[in-house]
Amino acid sequence: MFVYKGFQAILATVFLAGSLSAQEETPDKRLQRSVETFHAIMAAPDRAIPIDLLDKALCIVIVPDVKKAAFVVGAEYGRGFASCRTPGSWSAPAPVRLTGGSFGLQLGADSTDIILLVMNQKGLDRLLADKVALGANVAVAAGPVGRDAKADTDVLLHTEVLGWSRAKGIFAGVSLNGTVVESDKAEATKIYGRPWSNREIIRGEITVPQAAKELAAELARDVHKK
Repeated sequence: MFVYKGFQAILATVFLAGSLSAQEETPDKRLQRSVETFHAIMAAPDRAIPIDLLDKALCIVIVPDVKKAAFVVGAEYGRGFASCRTPGSWSAPAPVRLTGGSFGLQLGADSTDIILLVMNQKGLDRLLADKVALGANVAVAAGPVGRDAKADTDVLLHTEVLGWSRAKGIFAGVSLNGTVVESDKAEATKIYGRPWSNREIIRGEITVPQAAKELAAELARDVHKK
């Protein structure tokens, strides 16, 4: 049994690595999919992220098309982008990779879109690290749904990150305990020409590239500036 489980884990690792490698080839398409995901979610007022939370958020993470590994139950992965507030605008998108336990594919969908809001400085500091485990290194909770919905004050006081998922047209808050968010330097190299760190990109030290300008414009339209 131990040998079988070990072999199963190796297969999962190979599968994930191969899948992620294939995804690396199209960062521009992932940027476009991120724009479409955010726009579609915010276009439905009764099922959108609350505006007051967007106003308060320091950063947003959009990970479209999170998929399940075929060989191990609960192994899921996705690639997306983080952007944070800078004076008068939003930062260039920092590529991130998301892996971890089950957080939405239980609905039977082939893929799930994930959105995270980083709500305070502690959450931002964690996001600037190369790797953070939600629930372990940073407090995370399911976010409320509806443009006019009000988040529990207690939740906001004790939570650094709020999460949502969209699968098969269903958008809901989701707890992402056990999920790992890490910088994706291979993707950064493809977009920016060198492996910039999340810290360098998010701190506003990098100019928004042409391929990412539509995402920046979408955030500026839908997320109120503080």
